[in-house]
Amino acid sequence: MNMLVDTVIEDARWDTFGLAPMAERACRAALVHLGLQPDGFAVVVMGCDDARIAVLNADFRGKPQPTNVLSWPSEDRAPETPGAEPDHPAAGDADDPEELGDIAISWETCAREAEAQGKPMADHVTHLVVHGLLHCLGYDHVTDADAILMERHEVEILASLGLSDPYSPGPA
Repeated sequence: MNMLVDTVIEDARWDTFGLAPMAERACRAALVHLGLQPDGFAVVVMGCDDARIAVLNADFRGKPQPTNVLSWPSEDRAPETPGAEPDHPAAGDADDPEELGDIAISWETCAREAEAQGKPMADHVTHLVVHGLLHCLGYDHVTDADAILMERHEVEILASLGLSDPYSPGPA
């Protein structure tokens, strides 16, 4: 089995946390859910801190503050019709996998959000990696129709990993 995810660690807390195997598992589950062969694709996941992601957010989105996850698709795969499935790219092979894009995830923001939502950080990070990969595949949440489609996929992918729906309120 080839590695689908090239993990770049810029903050050592991600290494200790186990970002590389977690990202690999999340991305594989997402691709399998969508009927794609994981070994034919490649994605970069960077584990960084709030300072680094704030710079990236400012540079690429004009928002100079930290965020939980950012993604940069290798190409625009978004459908023209809101709520439509994107055209999925063809898989490459082991020697030349199809590049899907890059994902950056911030330690401090993820930790704060997981604590505020009362969920394990591993579950939250897995969700955010799935979310970032779906962006790389052309999914978005700009329109209500797009958000409904993307969230449905996220919930189904996370369920396949034994994780709960991140969009439903937890126990009261």
